[in-house]
Amino acid sequence: MKKYKVNVNGTDYEITVELLGEVPSQNISSTSSASSTSPSNVSPTPSTNSSVTKITSPMPGTLLAINVSLGATVKKGDTLMILEAMKMENEILAPKDGKICALHFTKGATVESGTLLCEIQ
Repeated sequence: MKKYKVNVNGTDYEITVELLGEVPSQNISSTSSASSTSPSNVSPTPSTNSSVTKITSPMPGTLLAINVSLGATVKKGDTLMILEAMKMENEILAPKDGKICALHFTKGATVESGTLLCEIQ
């Protein structure tokens, strides 16, 4: 995945592009800008296990739907959340089979690019 800064009609946008044939990074990357929105539903015990996959927001937007709950079992490709960005609905998909061990936001929350949304173990 590569990040680019694009200027369209005087407005700067940060985009992330995945190269075809590239091994996916599982959206583990974090950005230096912290989200100004505080998490509303943080897991009581922080995940320190290396088998935990952190799902981050690929772009700034609003969470329209949370399709999973804490402890739910998911399969690779399942829709975890719907993120609205620039009037488009974007599905946040599970990158692997597992169990939801942490949900960090609820429906209606506004998130920034790179914000930790949930964790799969």
